[in-house]
Amino acid sequence: MKPEGMQVTPARAALLVVDIQERLAAVMPPEAMAACEKNTLILIELARRLGLPVVASEQYPRGLGPTVPALAAALARAEGGLDVHRLEKLEFATVEAPGFAALSERLGRTQWIVVGMESHVCVWQTVRGLLGRGAEVQVPADAVCSRTADNRATGLRLMERAGAVVTSTEAVVFDALGRAGTDEFKALSRLIK
Repeated sequence: MKPEGMQVTPARAALLVVDIQERLAAVMPPEAMAACEKNTLILIELARRLGLPVVASEQYPRGLGPTVPALAAALARAEGGLDVHRLEKLEFATVEAPGFAALSERLGRTQWIVVGMESHVCVWQTVRGLLGRGAEVQVPADAVCSRTADNRATGLRLMERAGAVVTSTEAVVFDALGRAGTDEFKALSRLIK
């Protein structure tokens, strides 16, 4: 990938939150889950402040429960000033869910910031699908998790080998902001500390 393709460009970017649901969260390592949730909240705030659309998927919510409360609340708060879309799915890859292709085309975004769980299943298959459709993909490693550290690492390696940029929440935030001194910079810097 060329360096310019690695830059987070708000006018081209969207945030995709993959399956951060109550029953899945309950079986994640607590420290990894806490980091995933905290960093996803930061990225939702980045999306709100910079006008990035957000797509949030839920894998079989009847069995795995709804999106975790903190993220559900952040998405609900953000909906007033943010373009939030929700997808229920049975497919592991969010890109294969009914309605995703039409939604993606309507949003017209060519760059996706992908977070969620599990790194080696739904996140990996979603990233692979986005890359296969020609999108640029950034995956903040501190905003994805799996039930085991080995599976998380496997998912991250697969995504990077396929062409995704494996990065961090802080790198994404400051890349998207582009400069210090703005109200957005000040607000997001407080969240990152």
